[in-house]
Amino acid sequence: MSHNTIAINQRMDRFNSHASVWLFGYGSLIYKADFPFLERRPASIAGWTRRFWQGSHDHRGTEAAPGRVVTLVPDAEATCHGMAYLVTPEEFAHLDHREKNGYLRLATEIRFEDGSSAEGLVYIATHENAAYLGPASKQAIARQIAASRGPSGPNSEYLLELARALRELGKDDPHVFEIERHLMKLVPSPVKVVART
Repeated sequence: MSHNTIAINQRMDRFNSHASVWLFGYGSLIYKADFPFLERRPASIAGWTRRFWQGSHDHRGTEAAPGRVVTLVPDAEATCHGMAYLVTPEEFAHLDHREKNGYLRLATEIRFEDGSSAEGLVYIATHENAAYLGPASKQAIARQIAASRGPSGPNSEYLLELARALRELGKDDPHVFEIERHLMKLVPSPVKVVART
């Protein structure tokens, strides 16, 4: 499958006739909603786990030196926490472009914190796409992230913003947080000194 999945996603018309549809975000969509939405709610999907196994040639890396971003991989025992956005189908064109580097739309059940649920969609990059990098050690992933930069900025910013957003949601993700710990050894953040009175 090509890096560019826009044309494939445009053929997924399941929600086109709906007035609105829920979109589940588990990566940068948690903290960077660059599109209009009707509502935003913490949510989760079952049977998937977040992994830094997808290459980024267009946002957080380049063709010659791809960065690493998250995708979802099947895990029957897992629940992936993130943020859901209620959007109109008009936003699909923007979202398809944003997620064009190997991600495909998939219909899924989205669960909300009040116990309710709704059918919606999520973008997932499977192992069949050309940008897929697959598993690596947490240290190797952190090294690649530390060295990568693309048009959207440093790959390290993506990881750190995702970790911060998950903490703000009160959700633990050992995969993300362990890679963050390794990254901080490579790219330490400045220590903020708080004046005491």
